[in-house]
Amino acid sequence: MADVIRVPNAKIALSTASVYPERTPDAFELAARLGYDGVEIMVGADPVSQDIDVIERLSDHYEVPVLAIHAPCLLVTQRVWGRDPWAKLVRAQKAAERLGASTVVVHPPFRWQRDYAREFETGLARMRDETDVVFAVENMFPLRARGNDVVPYSPDWNPIDYDFPHVTLDLSHTAVSGSDAMEMATKLGDRLAHLHLADGSGVTNKDEHLVPGRGSQPCAPMLERLARNGYDGLVVLEINTRKAASRSERIDDLAEALAFARLYLAASR
Repeated sequence: MADVIRVPNAKIALSTASVYPERTPDAFELAARLGYDGVEIMVGADPVSQDIDVIERLSDHYEVPVLAIHAPCLLVTQRVWGRDPWAKLVRAQKAAERLGASTVVVHPPFRWQRDYAREFETGLARMRDETDVVFAVENMFPLRARGNDVVPYSPDWNPIDYDFPHVTLDLSHTAVSGSDAMEMATKLGDRLAHLHLADGSGVTNKDEHLVPGRGSQPCAPMLERLARNGYDGLVVLEINTRKAASRSERIDDLAEALAFARLYLAASR
């Protein structure tokens, strides 16, 4: 009997961060050109990424849906959408609801955000009760300083052992932390709601976000596993193309990443 190819309902989105130093409108244009199912908006320094009115017009113009919102949680976005971390999450939720996005990606709090960190789990639980939007807490990684690991997040860089019902698994971050991505996926089970697909070499402390297949992470086995399990979350290509020598090279990288995801997000059984 021939193998049956099973392709899950998971959609493949392009993170707007993947086109940097190009801007958010360029991400919509390239997602439409290359055939991505939608985009994840990385809310950041680009003013367009912060303006939901403009995002809505871009989505309508290119006929590319917004599938997820990445809240401004980075060090470099501490002042984007204000300085109150809860206000940022509420704003991200409202943006997701308006744009029809299913997911808000959020990082664990920084240790110096003490009040926010103290209330993080219970606060997210309250927000979940008020919306159908999923808040997916992303795995991060420890930093290395003078040979020692420094964890700038609270309760931890790794959300897996905490009571978060929805988690984003980032395969570039697993490379930096030296984690076993497949083991993490096993522990998460149905809590794995969102995948940031990118690669990493695992030999550097840098968060590389390589095109899948160019590093050491189990990108292909992860996608095949998700396909076998009927995964219905999002797969988001969040790769670094800032060193592309030309726009043509950037487009080639984005096309290669999408082709990789489409190829392996199918499993024979």
